[in-house]
Amino acid sequence: MDRRRRVIIDTDAKNEADDQYAIVHALLSPSLDVRGLVAAHFGTHRTRHSMRESRAEIDLLLELMGLDGKVTVADGAEAAIVDERTPQDSPGARLIISESMLASDGDPLFVAFLGPLTDMASAILLDPEIVRRPVVVIWIGGVGYGGVETYPGIEFNLGNDITAANVVFDSGITVWQVPSNVYSQVSVSYAELEEKIGGTSALADYLIKQMVEWNAAYHPEPIESRSLGDSPAVSLLLFPRGGNFRTVPAPRFGREGHYLPGSGNPVRVVESVDVRFLLEDMFAKIRRFGRKEQS
Repeated sequence: MDRRRRVIIDTDAKNEADDQYAIVHALLSPSLDVRGLVAAHFGTHRTRHSMRESRAEIDLLLELMGLDGKVTVADGAEAAIVDERTPQDSPGARLIISESMLASDGDPLFVAFLGPLTDMASAILLDPEIVRRPVVVIWIGGVGYGGVETYPGIEFNLGNDITAANVVFDSGITVWQVPSNVYSQVSVSYAELEEKIGGTSALADYLIKQMVEWNAAYHPEPIESRSLGDSPAVSLLLFPRGGNFRTVPAPRFGREGHYLPGSGNPVRVVESVDVRFLLEDMFAKIRRFGRKEQS
């Protein structure tokens, strides 16, 4: 494959059970040149060491994929930024900056955020020139616009660093936003996963197992499915025309996660993604990985 899309994935990998699928999907996609994985924090709701737990999960996935030591991994910030002027310096933010310097108009850098925007905001505050480079931020976060919503309360990724989201949306950098009313529609059932990828590899079995365990630990009601809410970021990287976009003026975010008037810079909001393509492509690549492992 002559051309590959340059990508960094910033992931709160141990927060729930869906980041793992997005990470694996990206790494198994030959058209993506994954320049690095950044371990992100996910607040202090369940642990005081969330970034380190994300890092451990990334390392485990790479081991299961036989990629240990073959993919750049950097630690992101351990906590949210304290204000809109002070970055949380980290190897992850520095990786984003260094890769942005290699980007060109014909070969932009895409940075997919599956959690809070802390490391992107920090990169902007550390190197303000980054906003003038060909960098595209894809963010899974925020609630739906215009009263279209399925998420109760403050959307989780936004809530873990509202200040960082305001820095990024104010900056003028190119943003593709996938709000919760869109990402929550990418649902899979246990039965589907077991039939599509179960038994094909230790990796596939781990992906299913950790989802079932997460639901059992954090969902009191009976449940046999989960939304792969982070996977639209990978789908958009693989097939941007598979998303329906509209452009809105960049807002700011209030304390309760609601939209306020902001800078007005254009933000591309994703209104739908091709879920059939997303899931079937992911399933096929995980099955193919299993066949290669057995050969």
